[in-house]
Amino acid sequence: MSTGRVPLLASVFALSAGLVWSFGGVTARSADHSDAFQYLIWRSIGIIVVIELIARFRHRPAVTPTAFTSGRMMLLADVMLLLASIAFVYALKTTTAANAAFLASMTPLIAGVFARIFLGERITRVTVVAIGIALIGLIVTVWGDLEAGNMVGNVSAVMSSVGFAGYTVCVRTNPHRDWSPVMPGYSVMMIAICSAVSLAGGKTLLPPAGDVAYGLVHGGVFIVVGTLLFNVAARQVPAVAMVVFAQTETIFVPVWTFVFLSETPTRTSLLGGAIILAAVIGKAIVDATRSHPVETPDVVRTSHV
Repeated sequence: MSTGRVPLLASVFALSAGLVWSFGGVTARSADHSDAFQYLIWRSIGIIVVIELIARFRHRPAVTPTAFTSGRMMLLADVMLLLASIAFVYALKTTTAANAAFLASMTPLIAGVFARIFLGERITRVTVVAIGIALIGLIVTVWGDLEAGNMVGNVSAVMSSVGFAGYTVCVRTNPHRDWSPVMPGYSVMMIAICSAVSLAGGKTLLPPAGDVAYGLVHGGVFIVVGTLLFNVAARQVPAVAMVVFAQTETIFVPVWTFVFLSETPTRTSLLGGAIILAAVIGKAIVDATRSHPVETPDVVRTSHV
């Protein structure tokens, strides 16, 4: 009989996934000589190259083409993850790393609303309260950061949550399907769109070598390795616990940018972020302790950054 205990090693993998993902905030902020679109081109190339090398090493067929030959829902998932990634990296480039991470962490709550609208899943009082608390956190986070440029970044971070929530709903339509092709699939779309935007703006597709290296490491190492750890953990750790463990990414993004880049979050950013995290984690814990837990989407996720 199951004891309900969460496996220790799998939990460590889940926590480590968020930790690995969080380093992407440092590489994105460190790429000073490229804008979000130039950076995303090379981050996407890193993702595709490493994923296809892994597939080849495991004697499996190419993964990327499957993203475009598996039906409309797979394509929609590609688009949602594309929106999430562009919005988050743009946020990292235009507001503080802390704001970007905290505002993007609202994904589980927005996903609950989307699941109600598009899938007819019941939205509980706990979810409503959590959303209300998170909105208070959102207001506090941006209250001390009202400069025009930063505000665009804050809005982009929220849009990142919307994109990831949309992706979650796509996955929820068929939780047992293999959604792994989405990562290289959205990366191909990213390269095409970001290349077009860069060329239209008269910018080069080949920024300085240092920025190219940052992008490749971010995609090929931090995103791919973090996602592999997360997916392994998700086989044994309940979805609710995974929601909590995944917040290590949100917590460590501002930590690393402070340690490596001396970027100090504002008090309002930290307070608002704490409120948002409390809403997300609190909802997960309450759901887990209910005698009749509310069914939640299977956890299939990639890094915000």
